[in-house]
Amino acid sequence: MLEPSHNDELPPIPGKRYFTIGEVSELCCVKPHVLRYWEQEFPQLTPVKRRGNRRYYQHQDVLMIRQIRSFLYEEGYTIGGARQRMSGETAKEESSQARQVIRQMLGELEEVAKLLKR
Repeated sequence: MLEPSHNDELPPIPGKRYFTIGEVSELCCVKPHVLRYWEQEFPQLTPVKRRGNRRYYQHQDVLMIRQIRSFLYEEGYTIGGARQRMSGETAKEESSQARQVIRQMLGELEEVAKLLKR
């Protein structure tokens, strides 16, 4: 498992529309029970629930979980502090999510460029 302080080393998010709780757990290096707990603590985090109460997370949910993880594990916020930060800085969060998506896309494009040069 990755060190909590290396958020940039998290695996890239695949271009899927929905992710199961197990997939999100692996993408964010957080156990499924922690994700379920965070759903209770962060009102912004609302995965789609389908048949049998199965959770399906969307791309923006995965980015939000990574942001929460960063606040808690890297910046040392408490749950309450991270909740305040998430609700108080919506615009900043959106730009941060956009930056994460752009960083991921650049990395993927660089990999494609390397493959094309061969």
